Parts: sequence; C-alpha cells; structure tokens
Amino acid sequence: MNRRHDLDALRVIAFGLLIAYHCAMLYVAEWEWHLKSTYLAEWLQWPMTAMNRWRMALLFLVSGLAIGLYQPSRKPGTFALERTWRLFLPLVFGMLVIVPVQAYCQGVVNGAVEPGYVRFMLRYWEIKPWPAGGFDGAEYGITWNHLWYLAYLWVYTLVLTALLPVLESGPGRRAQAALAGLRGWKLVLLPALPLVAYLTILMPRFEPTNDLMHDWFQHAQYFTVFVYGYALSRSAGFWVEVVRLRRPLLWGALAMLAIYVPLLQSDIEFGEPALAAVRALRGLFAWTTLLAILAWGKHALDRPFRWLPYATEAVFPWYVLHQSATVLLAYWLVPLKLGAPLEATAVVLGTVATCAVLHEFVIRRVGFLRPLFGLNAAGSGRGSRRA
Repeated sequence: MNRRHDLDALRVIAFGLLIAYHCAMLYVAEWEWHLKSTYLAEWLQWPMTAMNRWRMALLFLVSGLAIGLYQPSRKPGTFALERTWRLFLPLVFGMLVIVPVQAYCQGVVNGAVEPGYVRFMLRYWEIKPWPAGGFDGAEYGITWNHLWYLAYLWVYTLVLTALLPVLESGPGRRAQAALAGLRGWKLVLLPALPLVAYLTILMPRFEPTNDLMHDWFQHAQYFTVFVYGYALSRSAGFWVEVVRLRRPLLWGALAMLAIYVPLLQSDIEFGEPALAAVRALRGLFAWTTLLAILAWGKHALDRPFRWLPYATEAVFPWYVLHQSATVLLAYWLVPLKLGAPLEATAVVLGTVATCAVLHEFVIRRVGFLRPLFGLNAAGSGRGSRRA
C-alpha cells in the first residue's frame, strides 16, 4: 500500500484540534465538563459549536479511509486481531491507569471523593459503583471519558470485518462504486441525506451519551461516515473529483457555517418545520465540511513532510494522555486564581509539554509501554500504522 501522507497529516491535525477542543471545554460557558474554570467565556460557544459538528466524524472518516486502503479483506481474521491489539489494549490500560486521575479530580472537586489518590485508586480498581454525581461514569465503577473513541472504533472495525463478505460481494462492490462515482452536487447532497435523517429521526430520541450501549444517534452517523471512508478510499475518480471541487466545497461549508451557528446561538424558538430545516442544514454542513477537508488535505498535504512520521507515531500516545493532563493541570491551577490569560496558557502549554515529554522520553523508549499506547512493540522509524 502506498502511504497516503494527506491522511496521516489530517489525522494528526484532527487529534490536535481535539486537544485544543478539550482544553477549551474548561472555559466555555454553559457547557458541562469534568472540571470548569472560574473564567468562563460565552463567545467560545461559537467556534466550539462550529467544530463540534464535524470533528469526531472526521476521525471516523479518516479511520475508514485508512482501513479501506489497508484492504482487510485479504486477511480479515488477522486484521481483526491486529485492530483488537491496537485499540482494545490501550482502551483497557487507559481506563485502569490513565483516565482515573480525571475521575479523582472531578470527584474531589464535587465533594464525592476524599483526597488521597492511592486510596482512590485501590477503590477504583474494585470496579464497583460509586455514589451518583461523583464523576462521569461513577455508576459503573469505572469510566473511559475521552477514550470512548477507541471503544467505538474497535467495535466498528469488528463490525466492518464481519461485513466484508457483503461489502466485497458483487452487489457490495457495485454499491461502493456508485458512491465513489457521484459527481458534482450529487457527491455533496446524496451522502448527506442519511446524516440528515439521523438528525431528524434519531437525535431527538437518543441524545449523545458516549456510553456505547444507548448511543444510537452517534452510532448511526459515525458508522456511516466510517463506511463511507472504506468505500471511497481506493477510488481514484473520487479523489480527482473532490480535489476539483475543493474551492466550492470550502465556500459552501463556510456559507452554511455562517448561517447555522448564528441560528443555533440565537434565542429564536424554532417550530418543528424550522427545526427540521436547521437539522438538515447541520447534516449538509457536516458532510460538506468533511469533503472540503479531504479535498484540501489531498491537494496540500499529500507529500512526505519531515515532521510527519514522528507526528504520526506520537498522535496515539498524545490522544491517550492529553485529557488526563488537562484535567490534572486544571485541578491544580484553577484554585490559584491566576487570571484567565495566564491560567489558560498554563493549561494548554502544560498539556502539550506533558504529552511531549512522556511520549518522547518514556513511552516510545520503553518496549512494554509501546503497545499500551497503541504503538508497535518496536519502533519502525516510520511511525505506527494509523487507525
């Protein structure tokens, strides 16, 4: 398989945006999170809303594209085992070792957990329910917080593997070819229709929960774009077309953004017809934005940047570590009342420094730690294979 540098770069950029998003969650007004600063800003709701509508879908789309290029149908059993090792092992390790600090900090701040991290960890590892409201996931006795993406991606990968006989059958290949053969406005509109249907039918009934078992709206949208990625990945015609459309896609996404976010942030009370129209705009905006990102990524990023192999390897450990670093830093810094600029700078730079130091000087150099953070057991010099 030829290395697609643009997909590697987009994955790095997407996870970078995720780290920025989670740092901003500390400061955005009226949005609940594990911890909150005393310095809250309503204006953050605008860029956060704009990013929220496509940021996780982009990760699942890129993962589907990467899997399609890998062609798992050649060895589906081996592929499923490799993906389980790559995704499920870091998920379990993260839930037991990395994420608990978030639960501890949140529980102490909420007054539901007594200070003392060792005592907390011994109780946490019993995996028994905690008092309600202590921390996110307390009712289960254990939590995955931001690592829910690994759980979802692992399940989607296994489901996709099970569906390979259908996807690679004659009708399955024809369906994939029909999707990849869409041109012009059809490429923008038709794949967005299922996303609009999910927003209209499923979202009002199934609010996003990230709990895997009751998250049907998110499963529908994320698995759909995941399968889209698989179907589109090897179509040369699709990539030529999406690059050709890169400018109208960008302007279209920006135009819809300029309409959608102000509508959502306004005090307008929408009736059902207007609400359906806003949801349709959201679905079309999300898909157009994803296409624009793929188009400009292919156009500008499909080249062997010197920084890319290292960043491609680093992105998985940074993802596993970053939110725990952010929450712990906030736990220490918020009570100091440093002022908004200094506190936010310390949280962001501290998160980046923690991820960079632990990855460079610990994780990538200690053999038994590498698989626990999604890396190959031994370094390859090219970075680990993307999810």
